[in-house]
Amino acid sequence: MAGTFVIEKGAAGKYRFNLKAGNNEIILTSETYEAKGGAETGIASVRSNSQNDARFVRKTASDGSPYFLLTADNGKTIGKSEMYSSARAMENGIKSVATNAPDARVVDKSA
Repeated sequence: MAGTFVIEKGAAGKYRFNLKAGNNEIILTSETYEAKGGAETGIASVRSNSQNDARFVRKTASDGSPYFLLTADNGKTIGKSEMYSSARAMENGIKSVATNAPDARVVDKSA
C-alpha cells in the first residue's frame, strides 16, 4: 500500500499535513501554513526534497531520542519526524519518507 499525504485544518484555522506510510503510520508532520495552497506547495517540496539525503537533518532531542527534519534547498524546515528509539529506527524512518513521498496520494480533510 502506498503512502498518503493528509491535509488538515487546525482549530486556529491553519493548515498542516502528515505523510503516512502504507501502514497508516505518520512518518512526517509538516510545519503550519496560513493557507491550504501553502500546504500543497509543502507537499510538492517534500516529494522533491525527500529524494536528496542531504535534505534530511539528523537531530537528537534533549532526552537523547533521535529524530530528523526534512529541509528545502533554502534550509527552511518542511517537516519533522516523530522521536525514535534508536538511530537505526530513525534511518528507517528517513528511508520510508524517501520511498513513500514521491507517489503518495493526497487526501484533503481540511473542509
